[in-house]
Amino acid sequence: MFGLFKKKSPGYVTISLNARLQPVHRGDLEDAFAEVCRKHGIEAAVVGGGTLMEENGEVKECDIEIKLDDLNEKNIETIKGLFEAMLAPKGSYMTIHGKNEKIPIGKHEGLGLYLNGTDLPAEIYKSCGANFVYQECQRLLEGIATVDSHWQGPTETAIYMYGKNFAAIERAIQPLIESYPLCQKSRVVRIA
Repeated sequence: MFGLFKKKSPGYVTISLNARLQPVHRGDLEDAFAEVCRKHGIEAAVVGGGTLMEENGEVKECDIEIKLDDLNEKNIETIKGLFEAMLAPKGSYMTIHGKNEKIPIGKHEGLGLYLNGTDLPAEIYKSCGANFVYQECQRLLEGIATVDSHWQGPTETAIYMYGKNFAAIERAIQPLIESYPLCQKSRVVRIA
């Protein structure tokens, strides 16, 4: 009977994602998380977030801060599971505020396709576009992975994809890389 009146212990966790998400795309993930919590009656709310950038302006990783109405093991495992279902690349972790520990999370593997923006003939840049590559990657990866963000730097444009298997992602987009003129001299990089 006395367990019925157990006091909740609110607290905060930070999810540090090894994901190259622009702030707007991190916001999309935060909104999706909030919607899942609302639908399932999970008492958690996103209260902050941040993006760590490389010197060249490319996103390195991002954080999402979450307030839990009850900071217990069950809720921590639930939050971990939700992010691993949505997007938590390998190398991501959860930090529980007030504790000096990082809990590893993440199952997704990531691929960055870096399009060369300076070394191709001018007519290719005039007739081809990175938006087409982005959309075609989405089409080719249906059921395999997702295209989650992008970055345009001074010499190249990156498209970031995450899924269960790096090799499967690479295989799926290989025909595009081999056939589309804008993909000449591109780089494929494992990002998670």
